[in-house]
Amino acid sequence: MLKQTKVFRDNQFVQERIMDSNDLERERGITILSKNTSVSYKDTKINIIDTPGHSDFGGEVERILNMVEGILLVVDSVEGPMPQTRFVLKKALEFGHAVIVVVNKIDRPSARPEFVVNSTFELFIELNATDEQCDFQVIYASGIQGKAGLTPENLGDDLGPLFESITRCIPGPHIEKDGALQMLATNIEYDEHKGRIAIGRLHAGVLKKGLDVKVCTSEDSCRYGRIGELYVYDKFNRVPVESVEAGDICAVCGIGDIQIGETIADKVFGKPLPSIKVEEPTVKMSFSINTSPFVGREGKYVTSRNLRDRLYRELERNLAMKVEDGETADTFIVSGRGTLHITILIENMRREGFEFMVGPPKVINKKVNDKLLEPYEIATVEVPEVHMGAVVELLGKRRGQMFDMEGVGSEGTTLLKYKIPTRGLLGLRNAILTASRGTAILNTLFDRYGPWAGDMSTRDQGSLVAFEGGTSTSYAISSSQDRGQMFIGPGVDVYKGQIIGIHQRPGDLALNVCKKKAATNIRSNKEQSVILDTPLDYSLDDCIEYIQEDELVEVTPQSIRMCKNPKFTKKTRIPELLACRWVVHVHFVPKQTS
Repeated sequence: MLKQTKVFRDNQFVQERIMDSNDLERERGITILSKNTSVSYKDTKINIIDTPGHSDFGGEVERILNMVEGILLVVDSVEGPMPQTRFVLKKALEFGHAVIVVVNKIDRPSARPEFVVNSTFELFIELNATDEQCDFQVIYASGIQGKAGLTPENLGDDLGPLFESITRCIPGPHIEKDGALQMLATNIEYDEHKGRIAIGRLHAGVLKKGLDVKVCTSEDSCRYGRIGELYVYDKFNRVPVESVEAGDICAVCGIGDIQIGETIADKVFGKPLPSIKVEEPTVKMSFSINTSPFVGREGKYVTSRNLRDRLYRELERNLAMKVEDGETADTFIVSGRGTLHITILIENMRREGFEFMVGPPKVINKKVNDKLLEPYEIATVEVPEVHMGAVVELLGKRRGQMFDMEGVGSEGTTLLKYKIPTRGLLGLRNAILTASRGTAILNTLFDRYGPWAGDMSTRDQGSLVAFEGGTSTSYAISSSQDRGQMFIGPGVDVYKGQIIGIHQRPGDLALNVCKKKAATNIRSNKEQSVILDTPLDYSLDDCIEYIQEDELVEVTPQSIRMCKNPKFTKKTRIPELLACRWVVHVHFVPKQTS
C-alpha cells in the first residue's frame, strides 16, 4: 500500500516491516507499539494505524480504536484467523467499526480461501457481531506481488480493488466540524528539542498553532495551555502545519504535562471527551535493585531512585501497566497483561543501561463474595500426533481442561484447545517445546476470571546452585554436568548463590564449579581430555519462565543471570557440608583374641 501510493522514491531502499521501527520489534518479529501514517488515493487521504496483534499489548489497541472508523482484518489464506486475532477483532466490533477482511498470501499453492472465509465468519458469530458487521467485504490479495481482487482467481494488476473497498466500505470520520474544539490524546511521544508530543484525532472544531486551549480530564479538572507546534502525518513524515480541521490525526507540541486520555478543548466552551478505558492487568512481578556481588559492573543506573523514576515514567504512555511501591523502599510491583508485556519493559530498560533484579511472575487474583477467583486463558496448541500424548499429560498436570480437538491439514497435526489457569501457563512454553521436541506451537488468549483451580506444580526439577564464588573451570564442570544441565561454561565468573544449572532431580543441589585440579609431582605423557556438554542458552523470557518463588533474575545491559533470593536461603536447605571435598569415617575394631 505504501509503495503503490508513491510514499517512497523509485530508487529508495525500503526495509521489510517498515512500520515496525523499534529494534525490539524487528528482532522478535512482532508489533509492540501502535504507529500511524497516511497515504493518498484519488484525492482521498487515508490514515493508517498499525496495531499489535498479541493480547499482552491490548492496551495499545484499546487506546487507538477511537481514532479510526474501520479496520482491515488480514488473515492467512492457509491458516485462517489466528487465536490472537480474536482479541483485537473483539475490541473493534465492540466499537462498532466496519471490517474489511483481507485474505492475504492467496498465491500460496496450499491456499484454501473458502475455508478461511467461513472460519472468519464463524469467528464473527462467536464474537456477537451485528448483522451489518457479519456482511463484511472480502478482498483476496498477495502482498508480496502487490495485487488484489474480489475473487481469488481474478487478481488485478495492483491493490486498486483494496483501495476502492476502503473508500466505499469505511465511512468518513464522525465529527462536529463547527463544534467547540475537542481532541483526545491517545499517544505520547517525546522529542529532545520539542518535549512531549501528544497524538490524537481532532473530533470537533479547528486546531491552530499558537492557540490558547484548555486541557481537561474526565473528572472535570482543567488547566490551561498553548499550542506550540502543530503537525499532521503525510506519507511517512510528520509535516508542520498552521491549522488542522476536525477528522484528521495530528501531533501537538507545547503542553509539557499532558497525559494520555486527557482532552485538548476550547478555552471557553470546551468539554472533556470520555477517557480511555483499558482492561485490568492479570500478572505482576517485583522489581528491585541489584544486590548481587557483581552489582555496578555493567549497568549505568543501579539505584532505587533511578529504578523508580523509570518505572513511573513508563506509566505515562503504557496505560495497561501499573506500578506500586513494594514492601521495602527498593522494591516495586509492576503489573501487566502478561509475562511478555512486562518482559518487553525489562528488555527496554536493560538496553537503556539499567541494572536490577526481577522476581517470578505471579497472577493477580480477585475475591468476589468471599470466593477466590483467578484469571483463566484459552490455550491453543498445534502439535503433531506423535507428541500429542506428552502435551496432553503436561496440560492436565497444570489444571487445563480440553474443550476442543481437531485435525489440521494433512501433515498429521492436531489442534488442541484448553481452558487453563494463567498460573499453569507460567513456564509452559519451554515445557511444551521440550515435550514435543520443538514442533508444537502455543498461543494463549485471556478469557475471564474463574474459581480457584487448586494447587499445582509447575516445575519438577530443582536448580544447581554455586556455593563458592570465582571463575568456573573445565575440571569442575566436567563432574558437575553429571548432576544436570549447566547454564555456564568454563571461564565464567560466578558468585555464591548463583543458579548455574538445572538439577536432574527435585530439590536444589549446591556445587562448586570453581575448584581447580590439584597439582601433583606425577608426570604424565598425556593429560586426560575433558569433554563438556554445550551449556543451555536461556534468554530473558526463558529465565523469567524458569524461576520459582525463591529465585530471582539479575538483569544487566550485558548479562542475564539467575540466583537464589537471599530471603529464602534458609528454606532452600543448601547444605554447607557439601563444601568439603571428602568426609572420612574411621571405625576401630578391637583385636580378636584366640
